[in-house]
Amino acid sequence: MQCTKISITREKRIQNGDPDGPITFNDEDMEGITQPHNDALIISILVNKFRIKRVLINPGSSANIIRWRVIEQLGLLDQIVPAIRVLNGFNMACETMKGEITIPISMAGTTQQTKFYVTEGDMGYNALLCRPWIHLVRTVPSTMHQVLKFSTPKGIKTVCGEQQAAKEMFAVEESIKNIKAPDRSEGKNAK
Repeated sequence: MQCTKISITREKRIQNGDPDGPITFNDEDMEGITQPHNDALIISILVNKFRIKRVLINPGSSANIIRWRVIEQLGLLDQIVPAIRVLNGFNMACETMKGEITIPISMAGTTQQTKFYVTEGDMGYNALLCRPWIHLVRTVPSTMHQVLKFSTPKGIKTVCGEQQAAKEMFAVEESIKNIKAPDRSEGKNAK
């Protein structure tokens, strides 16, 4: 039996005409950010001149997702294309999507057609922009800096995260209830 050795190399692509150079983050990008933090990167987007709040930038997921209720409020239910797709969450819980929709997403003066899977399920966000969108727009998110940046012909655009929205979504309120402790001496014989 003869074995064939296969070698795979990856060539580095050189971008032409990028006047602003590489996308970088520095301390200036963290101005106004409460430190230290462990907040998710949440932004707002424009869809048909409507502002959609609580949109999670999630590079760990493989599908852009939007809530049925948001599509309904936008008046775009007739644009949903029936498509059955089952997505698994991090705990392997399955959710069947109700269809898919491609809608124009606007931010920082740019618009990009983006495909979403539509869910009726309840989630803390109105939409999730995940790897397909991140790669399509060629954006670089930084949760630490609460910023995402992407290159356009007019230079590098910056979209700031809404740290306060992230904090409000996951705030744990401590409530102290005055619960009377049970009297442990009841039912015992006193000496």
